[in-house]
Amino acid sequence: MNWLQAINWLGILKCFIVGGAICVIGQILIDKTKLTSARILVIFVTAGAILGGLGVYQYIVDFAGAGATVPLTGFGYNLSKGAIEGVKQYGLLGAFIGGVKNAAGGIAAAIFFGYIASLISKPKMKKQ
Repeated sequence: MNWLQAINWLGILKCFIVGGAICVIGQILIDKTKLTSARILVIFVTAGAILGGLGVYQYIVDFAGAGATVPLTGFGYNLSKGAIEGVKQYGLLGAFIGGVKNAAGGIAAAIFFGYIASLISKPKMKKQ
């Protein structure tokens, strides 16, 4: 069996379609509303957390894998999943502990790569 036969092409297609659909929703929000990028970010993370808390987002993750966990909605889902697990283990305080514990890798990566990007680029203030 060669490497082309070993690739799960259907899984890649599902990942691409779901991740692409999430990006299309974001692009529509950018183009058709006056929402700022920060507000859209908050909407996506909150939507992922709500859908994760309701158990709906797990079906999307099971279907699309990284196509659902990598976008911002996946970060919210990850926070809610950790908070639910934390509450089961530690009680009310676990809602905070579990969410941060589950998302620690993503948060650390965002800080690290954001810092590297700031060293490489020359950020400028946006003109009004």
